[in-house]
Amino acid sequence: MSIIDKIESEQLKKEIPAFNVGDTVKVHTRVIEGDKERIQVYSGIVIGRKGTGINSNFTVRRVSYGEGVERVFPLHSPRIAKIEIERHGEVRRAKLNYLRSRKGKSATTVKEKSPQSRS
Repeated sequence: MSIIDKIESEQLKKEIPAFNVGDTVKVHTRVIEGDKERIQVYSGIVIGRKGTGINSNFTVRRVSYGEGVERVFPLHSPRIAKIEIERHGEVRRAKLNYLRSRKGKSATTVKEKSPQSRS
């Protein structure tokens, strides 16, 4: 094992829940303002995942005040306190870029995965 692999393996998070593209998640991020630290929650649909190992990240999209907002989170970042899965979505694509052109409720919802297909 090289030195770089050893350093990366120390920084990988162990407690990451298994979520996929199409799932609705709540991402709890640590925000530092001055000398105070607080937790801010960002909720939305995962529209893409990218990378492997320490370089992996995921994109979360939500519609806020009628405007689509996307945010990219590094999966193993120390700024991410917790990732909660609200709903499991059933999609047939690896990237949900088609949600960007949708309006209204169809832009914020994905078909929910049935309980027997969650294995």
